[in-house]
Amino acid sequence: MKTIHLIAPLLFASIATAQTDTVTKKVPFDGMDLGWINGQNRQTNFPLTLQDKDGETILTGVAYVDAYYNYDFSKPKDNTHTISSTIGRSNEFTINMASIGIESYYKNIIGRLWLQYGQMASIVQDLDGTVNHGRNTSLNNLKYIREAAAGYHFNAWLGINVEMGIFMSYIGLESYVVNENWNYQRSMVCDFTPFYFQGARVQMYPSKNFKQEIWFLNGWQTYNGWNQALGLGSSSYYRPNENLQLVANFYLNGKDTRGNAQVSRFHHDNSVVARYFKDKESTGISQAAFSLNTHYGFQTGGGIKASENYMFGTSLANRVWFNKNKMAITLRGDYVTNPGAYLAFSPSPVADNAFNDALAEGKDLKMFQATATFDVMPSDFVTFRLEYGFRSSNVPYFAGQGGTTSPDGWIDTSTDGWRPDLKKSENRITLAASFRL
Repeated sequence: MKTIHLIAPLLFASIATAQTDTVTKKVPFDGMDLGWINGQNRQTNFPLTLQDKDGETILTGVAYVDAYYNYDFSKPKDNTHTISSTIGRSNEFTINMASIGIESYYKNIIGRLWLQYGQMASIVQDLDGTVNHGRNTSLNNLKYIREAAAGYHFNAWLGINVEMGIFMSYIGLESYVVNENWNYQRSMVCDFTPFYFQGARVQMYPSKNFKQEIWFLNGWQTYNGWNQALGLGSSSYYRPNENLQLVANFYLNGKDTRGNAQVSRFHHDNSVVARYFKDKESTGISQAAFSLNTHYGFQTGGGIKASENYMFGTSLANRVWFNKNKMAITLRGDYVTNPGAYLAFSPSPVADNAFNDALAEGKDLKMFQATATFDVMPSDFVTFRLEYGFRSSNVPYFAGQGGTTSPDGWIDTSTDGWRPDLKKSENRITLAASFRL
């Protein structure tokens, strides 16, 4: 789920302290330890909190910094790491994301503004072509906003929230905020799916253990719309207890193709995240859990056949915590096939390359990834991460030593007659540090 479920504990805690008739009511997921879940913030303490004289929270501050050094064994001459929304550079120190913001749920009024800067925003947002659809819009107006929303909380059931703005995507298990994930490089199934939406949503909590969300949005990872049609999303969460989370997400009727308004997109993902061992005071193994995330989607209409333009993928990860949850090891494997490559990253801005040749020959894109991650977490506010990653593809797709930019690796050098150096496999080691308050 890409971070949107994180607001519930803050929201309902704030409302419960302010309203005496709410204190005795059940709060969604109340008392559950959920910080272990893949894609979930593990913080239990929020120091940047402002309260009024009655003890009700007015504002909660957010501060986040994520930096990394990525070593690509291919040593591409342009230092560009390809086919990733998380890692964009190699053999350099990089600020991936720096973010500050505020949240407010004062007297049932919902307000949120998170700003962002760094490499990851450029990787994800710069591909949004809808900002060129008409006038009165610009990528620069929006790309530094990580999330912004205005809304209201209604005291019905265990709560109903109505909001409008820019949100993190509900599609996919893993979060846009990297340190919330069990691995640094996201699984391929999540990398191929959206990280943000602009639209409106309704969050409903009919019971303590269940949340239902309905979304109306401009499009698939777009600020604006490609055509004259809105997309529809649905997200369902069921947590029967604190050791199990079941999620099902849907995206439907996105007219997300430029110049062909007849093309519709459907996407579904579901996940199971389960903790099968817990002894938080153990200096040996203190927790153990697994996550299974599966995706299926397709495009159809306007001359496009679903049988030739679909995506299927799955990701299985197992995580073991040690020393009172101060350290952890995660092993993950994932697989994706994407005939038509309509969701695939482009490995190079140069059109004349081996990947495009393979697509022209009718080859279906198939990818495999294996990741091993070691985390050191001395507190809830900092994470040090060491990760090894291997990826392979049935067609040339990853950066080789010659790079993917130009003959000498600089963007202002002519690429006439030059072809990017693409390989079928990749090995990397990434060292990362993140701070969150």
